[in-house]
Amino acid sequence: MKAPGGDNYRRLKGLMRELGLNSVCEEAHCPNIGECWDAGTATFLIMGDKCTRNCPYCAIAHGRPEELDEDEPRRVAEMIEQLRLRHVVITSVDRDDLPDGGARIFGWLIDDIRDRLPECSIEVLTPDFRGMRPSIARVIAAGPDIFNHNMETVERLHPEARPGAKYERSLEVLRYAKSLDDEVLIKTGIMLGLGERSDDVRSFMDDALDTGVQILTLGQYLRPSERHRAIDRYVSPDEFAEWKTYGESLGFLHVESGPLVRSSYHAREQIDELKRKASAA
Repeated sequence: MKAPGGDNYRRLKGLMRELGLNSVCEEAHCPNIGECWDAGTATFLIMGDKCTRNCPYCAIAHGRPEELDEDEPRRVAEMIEQLRLRHVVITSVDRDDLPDGGARIFGWLIDDIRDRLPECSIEVLTPDFRGMRPSIARVIAAGPDIFNHNMETVERLHPEARPGAKYERSLEVLRYAKSLDDEVLIKTGIMLGLGERSDDVRSFMDDALDTGVQILTLGQYLRPSERHRAIDRYVSPDEFAEWKTYGESLGFLHVESGPLVRSSYHAREQIDELKRKASAA
């Protein structure tokens, strides 16, 4: 990847600091930050930079979150408006300390972006909200274009890789979101290289498709530091290409699969492609 440093990158980073905002691109050490920020796509991390869960693969800090900043949605929307972003991804740390898991913050932010910049497409990458249906409904009611909740890994590895989550609960989050609004695109993804087998990946794909997932991402797990979970293996580009072909043969509308793929990688291109397909149908 090219080192980040283009004009758009520098401008976006400056505004992040000026408005006191966080991005998962920075907090999670994403390798694609230069490419995405230069292309006018950013993934905002809301509700602080400390997660109430402690997944062994994740670079985001774990601990007691600071008091909720209810002015944050306004500042994020202001930045999106200033930059005239074409597509934005909103994600958050897990906030198990909040009664609704922070769903109202997602809702406020989506509403504000719609008011300021109606042409901007919006993708949310949410936590599981501990499976609380009213929280999922609050986010869907705000009308995101894409509702994304990452499964992160296959069912067999879930207990050790995501100790604060449950595989079936995450599937139910996706299923319930789809049931609320058939127009919202449903998305999920996993990392490869954590110790999964081929049959695990196939079973995951079947489960995801059954819940109504339309967009699937598969990327390589990259260990953030020596204290994080070790990499089991590096998956070849050819294998990633094979998983893309297999996923599309199952019926997913779009499969983004490659070593550097992350949940928001080429997010704008995905929605543009799906709109083209819909127009041609």
